[in-house]
Amino acid sequence: MTTKRLPTYFISHGGGPWPYLMAQSNGMYDRLAQSLRDMPRQLGERPKAVLVISAHWEAREFTVMAAERPPMVYDYFGFPEHTYHVQYPAPGLPVLAGQVQQLIQGAGLAARLDARRGFDHGSFVPLAVMYPQADVPVVQLSLRAGYDPAAHLAVGRALAPLREQGVLIVGSGLSYHNLRRMGPAAAAPSRQFDDWLQQTLLATEPQQRAQRLIDWQDAPAARVAHPQEDHLLPLMVAVGAAGQDEAVCVYHEDGFYGGVTVSSFRFG
Repeated sequence: MTTKRLPTYFISHGGGPWPYLMAQSNGMYDRLAQSLRDMPRQLGERPKAVLVISAHWEAREFTVMAAERPPMVYDYFGFPEHTYHVQYPAPGLPVLAGQVQQLIQGAGLAARLDARRGFDHGSFVPLAVMYPQADVPVVQLSLRAGYDPAAHLAVGRALAPLREQGVLIVGSGLSYHNLRRMGPAAAAPSRQFDDWLQQTLLATEPQQRAQRLIDWQDAPAARVAHPQEDHLLPLMVAVGAAGQDEAVCVYHEDGFYGGVTVSSFRFG
């Protein structure tokens, strides 16, 4: 049982079921894998549970995975057959799911439970690297349709007390997510957006940080980096839960997928 306030994270989770394709990846995922394996070391203690806000689950209102034994959701296409049979058998934690629902509702936002939802790859892919034994309970939280950044920051603020209870809050997305503009064509816009992100998270006061994230569409190359912001919104939850805590960049790569700049961040 952890006894200290845990940090929050926003991680760039990579593409598809990559941990199960490492032999074919020519080292492209080595640095990302190293950063994910290092997260348990940074924590120093095993968390009571992990709460993942995944870019790959969106619902009409904030929805919490409440299954005791969550199934798998293979929400990717065109990968080898064996990747549609992988299992990440971490237990759920219905008690925590109920607490998450209550905290969100206590902040004046609608929230519901879903006892059938399983792990999508925004969750099980990074967790398979962080906790390969699947021995830490996991609960997922959806994004809310409409993509209101202020609402996702507010949800993060509502969930902040969980950090004192040994719950690790992880926003899982990608700092650049434009599948139609990858490789060399992504080099300039991904770097421009990443520069803005670094400035916003590392060199801006927390109050201004939140406002800059609300106004994220004003950032350089914002809509090239995120034609749809599903992979950016998990950051809002992580920042909301971070409160006044400072950020550090825990993963940064300039040549991902042949030219993409991507980053991950820890708060606290």
